[in-house]
Amino acid sequence: MPHESRCSPREIQNYLGRISGPLLDRIDLHIEVPAVPFREITAERTGETSAQIRERVIAARRIQQRRFAGRSRLTSNARMGPKELKAHCALAESTLDLLRIAMADMNLSARAYDRILKVSWTIADLAGAADISSDHVSEAIQYRSLDRQVWGWTT
Repeated sequence: MPHESRCSPREIQNYLGRISGPLLDRIDLHIEVPAVPFREITAERTGETSAQIRERVIAARRIQQRRFAGRSRLTSNARMGPKELKAHCALAESTLDLLRIAMADMNLSARAYDRILKVSWTIADLAGAADISSDHVSEAIQYRSLDRQVWGWTT
């Protein structure tokens, strides 16, 4: 049976601080997943089914395959390098400002910036959007929760 940690926030931060920044940069998504209360587990669910999610993922993968058609080593957003990021990730000025603020506040590296862009594109693809919006970038930034915890940035 899972139990609550008895560690203080400082002890947790010290533990997380032992994770090397370069290693953390290489992880695209890191989020805290709290325990689900029993009443929510047993409640009638109204969200997407696994089959619906699977169809959205397949559609997003097709979008990415079309985006990178003719590029043998490029099959998904995750495989984009700096050159492809510049070519495929044009952002509106307001979205750039959001990313600039997050980068400064969270003390993120260039590698983390690239990862946020790649995840943003994938979020946009899953939504069927033609471009990356500030909502997609905001969501991708939220998936960097260990960066916030390690570097002391809180939402």
